[in-house]
Amino acid sequence: MLYHFFEYIDTYYNLPGAGLFQYITFRAAFGIILSLMISLVFGGRIISLLKRLQVGETVRELGLEGQKEKEGTPTMGGIIILLAILVPCTLLARLDNVYILLMLFSTIWLGLIGGADDYIKVFLKNKDGLSGKTKVFGQIFLGLVVGVTMLVSNDVVIRMPLEEARSAGYEVVKQYEIPLPKVNDISRMTEMAYVKTTLTNVPFFKNNNFDYKYLVGFLGDNADLWLSVIFVLIVIFIVTAVSNAANLTDGIDGLAAGTSAVIGVTLGIFAYVSGNTIIADYLNIFYIPNSAELVVFSSCFIGACIGFLWHNSYPAKVFMGDTGSLTIGGIIGVLAILLRKELLIPILCGIFVAENLSVVLQVSYFKYTKKKYGEGRRIFRMSPLHHHFQKMGMHESKIVTRFWIIGILLAIVSVITLKIR
Repeated sequence: MLYHFFEYIDTYYNLPGAGLFQYITFRAAFGIILSLMISLVFGGRIISLLKRLQVGETVRELGLEGQKEKEGTPTMGGIIILLAILVPCTLLARLDNVYILLMLFSTIWLGLIGGADDYIKVFLKNKDGLSGKTKVFGQIFLGLVVGVTMLVSNDVVIRMPLEEARSAGYEVVKQYEIPLPKVNDISRMTEMAYVKTTLTNVPFFKNNNFDYKYLVGFLGDNADLWLSVIFVLIVIFIVTAVSNAANLTDGIDGLAAGTSAVIGVTLGIFAYVSGNTIIADYLNIFYIPNSAELVVFSSCFIGACIGFLWHNSYPAKVFMGDTGSLTIGGIIGVLAILLRKELLIPILCGIFVAENLSVVLQVSYFKYTKKKYGEGRRIFRMSPLHHHFQKMGMHESKIVTRFWIIGILLAIVSVITLKIR
């Protein structure tokens, strides 16, 4: 809202300083500050309110050190994260931008699903919360909205040479000319196009491109229909998987919030370079028009996660609950998809992947050995993975710090994939 207000002021009244809101970097920096302030100033009040409402965590007996001390700690702290994202983003981002609208919808939608789950657990005293099928249905619906919007919206495009776009059969939304470097003082122009496509970036490969239509090319006349179906299914899978993986990671103080902040920084960098035509050309990656606005959203997301850590670091004064964990995971998944970096998720979200994989391996191996030997055996002392290290006697703050360090290393590897091919 402030962007549009100051744009009007700058256009008609030429107020000094109003033009600052045209700059992505200024609004991004302001977004981090504002989201941090909301987390710090209002976070304590929200925690006090949760205590008065007796919104306390019921801790299952898992035989972990320090577990009983967490009993009664307020949950549903994800409300702090939601406020710290939605308020500054609504104020500072362009609300006519399709990417921002999708991210705001994703945040609110997943916040409602996670909030409903926490509400049922805390207020209705149903420890199972929202049924697993209902949560997955909600995540599927979000993936459906994101996938279909990317396929049909004329604002979700990438730039490429017009001749290349036509030869590949992509739908051209807009075409224009840009100047090339002069040769022998002769000016040259080349035709470029904004196209709707299912192209995405592939890390470590020289051409750096992959089109999902390659998966259905053998279907002939039906290829376009099946391409839409497969693309939407892939989006649904990614959103659901990352959202649930973040939910599994939220098991000890500060782990999910800190890891997500690191991922948010990386996605913010990707948003900036993908939305800057000069840097995108230099790095030989897709220039995605209007995606630079996602830098503002990413900044609010980073500030919200770091601000929540103020209250959630060991010993935690509040837990985010599903209100926060489902939301931050879904946000990361949708951001990666919109920036065409979803194939980087196994690296960038390596902590989430390891946590999720540890549960899958543990359950699968237990069932297999029970069927084969008559008794279930385990790979880890406990899953998810962070509980395995707790069972080994490692203090949770040391586990969190080391997971953060690994997350930072994975983020650095993700960033340098922009040049390593």
